[in-house]
Amino acid sequence: MKTLGLQLYTVRNTMDTADNIRETFRRIKAMGYDEAQTAGCPIPYEEFGQIAKDEGVAIIGTHEGWNQVYDAPVEQVVENHRALGTTNVGIGAYYFHSEEEIYTFCDRANELGARLKPFGMKFTYHNHSFEFRRWGNEGKTAMDILAERLDPETVSFVLDTYWVQHGGGDVRAWIERLAGRIDILHLKDMGVNENGPFITECGNGNINFEGIIPLAEQCGVKHFCVEQDIWPGDAMDSAAFSANYLKKFIR
Repeated sequence: MKTLGLQLYTVRNTMDTADNIRETFRRIKAMGYDEAQTAGCPIPYEEFGQIAKDEGVAIIGTHEGWNQVYDAPVEQVVENHRALGTTNVGIGAYYFHSEEEIYTFCDRANELGARLKPFGMKFTYHNHSFEFRRWGNEGKTAMDILAERLDPETVSFVLDTYWVQHGGGDVRAWIERLAGRIDILHLKDMGVNENGPFITECGNGNINFEGIIPLAEQCGVKHFCVEQDIWPGDAMDSAAFSANYLKKFIR
């Protein structure tokens, strides 16, 4: 873990105009975030990518809508991601309503990955907890099927620590199972109160980062990226808290 990234969904409320985007990049860079993953581009891709570059933040991947990357001409998708300076073409989520739909999605994801491969790009899949629901007579989860069916050569994972644990999965076991296939690991912590589990700052919950990060390094994770979907107060304060906690792992 040589650098730390931030999923920009964390600071989405200040990522609306070019000026605000620039200021946000400046602030997260000062916190110690040298990388970022997008959560949509509210301004033209080329302008967004140039601002990130100007402020010293490397874009390591995207979260786009599925139809935005699957239905669009591959040349346009590639052009957009080249403008950002990344080869990871990702989606934020895909919600499955049947076991058949999981298999259909895998076929289409592999198709998209094959389209992107000649351009040196990969399709990346980000999990939540609903992928740990069991389906069919064999009792496989969607994550089981995704791990079995997605092509390791053209499709990779954005594994999310919080959502794996929230779904009842073992984070370390999934990192080992997907060794060499995780381009981005989302570092997201889980706290618990009287209402159940909730997303919190890294170092403020119960996720075992002391065990997860060294294992992730051994298993070939390329990028480590903080994501916090909700915050108790100011998103920037939460991002700074996580950065301060995780700096001890950077070497």
